[in-house]
Amino acid sequence: MKRREFITLLGGAAVAWPLAARAQQADRMRRIGVLMNGSADDPDAQANVVTFLKAMQQLGWIDSSNVRIEFRWGTGNADNIRKYAVELAALTPNVILATGTAGMRPLLQATRTVPIVFVQVADPVGAGFVDSLSQPGGNATGFMQFEYSLSGKWLELLKEIAPSVTRAAVIRDPDITAGIGQFAVIQSVAPSIGVDVRPVNVRDASEIERAVTTFARGSNGGLIVTASALSSLHRELIIALAARHKLPAVYYRRGYVTDGGLISYGYDADDQYRRAAGYVDRILKGEKPADLPVQAPTKYELVVNLKTAKALGLEIPTTVLARADEVIE
Repeated sequence: MKRREFITLLGGAAVAWPLAARAQQADRMRRIGVLMNGSADDPDAQANVVTFLKAMQQLGWIDSSNVRIEFRWGTGNADNIRKYAVELAALTPNVILATGTAGMRPLLQATRTVPIVFVQVADPVGAGFVDSLSQPGGNATGFMQFEYSLSGKWLELLKEIAPSVTRAAVIRDPDITAGIGQFAVIQSVAPSIGVDVRPVNVRDASEIERAVTTFARGSNGGLIVTASALSSLHRELIIALAARHKLPAVYYRRGYVTDGGLISYGYDADDQYRRAAGYVDRILKGEKPADLPVQAPTKYELVVNLKTAKALGLEIPTTVLARADEVIE
């Protein structure tokens, strides 16, 4: 993912359009708001935006030509996210693309009329964002990260790659329903595979470092990182702590492993942004969010970092390597 490509797509796509074509489109200009929970400097977030913009172009929507796209970046800060949610709602765009649970709640507090398409939301029904998956019922619809049952597979995967693990710290955001739900599933699976689990709250860096350091003083420990905007914000710290304390760790998405984490199993984020563009297109053409069912992921990926495994003294089982979508050496 090249930063130049990101900047070009974000702000300069209209340059290629002839002036006459732009003039013809002026009376049909649509507006899209995009609320990203993370930072514009995050390579994963950049890649997601590029995927969305390319998909929109393929559907005939080009920024500053027949659609104007307003981006806001929350940088993982709840106050920023609330502020930008209000800003975007006040612009009354034709549709808002929202990423993650953290952005959805303030958006729905700011507007119940502007259509919203969300991505990377773990539990839209439990969080009260939609009435049901098949019939969302309000002004929001979109794409789930996963079903909660996937959370149990993270613990099973940890035990498979590190059989000696008998204790697992679970990094989660306790202030969102997804954080509570993911931990509950992991906790329910733990007795059957002989692992004691305990939560590590992810509110700030000092809390994470203190809790993981304390946990690592015991033996036979491992780490699970559940999905949230805050865990993504503190990704570098979490990966560094796992390496420092020699903790085998399972993550919920690929970016952690490409940055040096051990193993991940989760949804394909790019696929969600690509599919979200399709829903945005349909709404721009007149369809209602209430009529578009919430969709579960269609693609999951298992990624392994063998260099990190070697540093931890682990030999990844051939059964895991055979299932892997990507192996980093």
